[in-house]
Amino acid sequence: MKILVGYRGNNVGKDLLLLAARYAKAFHGEVFVVTSLMGGEKTTKELIVDAEKGLEDAKSFFAQEQLPCQTHLLIRGNTAGEDLVKFATEKGVEQIMIGVKSRSKVGKLIFGSTAQYVILKADCPVTTVK
Repeated sequence: MKILVGYRGNNVGKDLLLLAARYAKAFHGEVFVVTSLMGGEKTTKELIVDAEKGLEDAKSFFAQEQLPCQTHLLIRGNTAGEDLVKFATEKGVEQIMIGVKSRSKVGKLIFGSTAQYVILKADCPVTTVK
């Protein structure tokens, strides 16, 4: 089973990694940990360095769990949702895991643009973690 984790390296990210590890162990899966940045003026060197550090931390986590993991930093000029869905299709991913932020009641209804896009456009099941 191929599992994609949309990762931003925050506290929700830790829960995502734990859940992905459980799935990978249960289904003998491999994990793709992906961070997407927009690129251009919106992406500073600091953001790239932080993203790379977060991906290295994720890779270390899966190495400790003795699970196969690939990390990818995508800077392709797409929104995060578009990048995650395209990457999942390209790699034949069978499960996507993403975090969602706590928001107002209306915000919770629509999750946020990235989560909403991935949930509606992905060709595979999407699991969200609060």
